[in-house]
Amino acid sequence: MEEKENVIIKLTFQFALDVIKYSEGLQENKKFVIANQLLKSGTSIGANIREAQNAESKADFIHKFKIAAKEIEETIYWLELCKFSENYPDVSQLLEQINNISRIVNKIIITSKQK
Repeated sequence: MEEKENVIIKLTFQFALDVIKYSEGLQENKKFVIANQLLKSGTSIGANIREAQNAESKADFIHKFKIAAKEIEETIYWLELCKFSENYPDVSQLLEQINNISRIVNKIIITSKQK
């Protein structure tokens, strides 16, 4: 039996890869603080969602997704700082990805609470 593709895992993994690439560019430009903050929050989203796949209960599953939602908000904050600061590379693609991920994560949280 073929396993169904998990869209949110795929999206958050790709986002993490893109954040790593963007952060490396920031580090090359000596923008270490933002690079490190963005790297931490941007990669932990997928890690928490991956962890939720082996949750011990529905409450644990929802909790892991809520942590991911907090990391999403933090990541949006760092991306918006980059967007509105001078001499930072374009983040519009990353913001588009994270907003899409945010919608899906919030929908999963709401749906899981209803079941």
